[in-house]
Amino acid sequence: MPTVLVVDDALFMRTAVGNMFKEWGFEVNVATTGKEAVELYEQLQPDIVTMDITMPVMSGLEAVKQIIPRFPEAKIIMITALGQQRIIVEALENGAKDFITKPFDSTQLKMVVDNILGV
Repeated sequence: MPTVLVVDDALFMRTAVGNMFKEWGFEVNVATTGKEAVELYEQLQPDIVTMDITMPVMSGLEAVKQIIPRFPEAKIIMITALGQQRIIVEALENGAKDFITKPFDSTQLKMVVDNILGV
C-alpha cells in the first residue's frame, strides 16, 4: 500500500487531503508542523508528501530544505495559498516536485500525484 504524509497545521486540510488519499488506497500519516514532518519523513519515508507552506514552529519551505538533502528522492507537493509564488519557486529550487494552489479538488490533486508517481 502506498503511503502519504499530509503536513498541514489546519485540521480541516489534514482531514480533507487525507480522505482524498484514503479513497485512492494510500495509508495516510499526518504532521502539524514542518519539524514534525522532518521527523516523520525520516521514520516513514513515505511515497509522497503534501506540505503546507505556512505553519508554526517550522515552515513547509524549511522542512523541504531539511528533508531533500538527506532524502533527494523525496516526492514533496507544496500546498500553497494564492500570492506565495516566491516561496513556491524557492521550494521547487530546493527539491519540491510540484505544487497545488488552494482551493483545489481531488481531481486536480490526483493529477499532480499521478504525475509525480509516474502512474
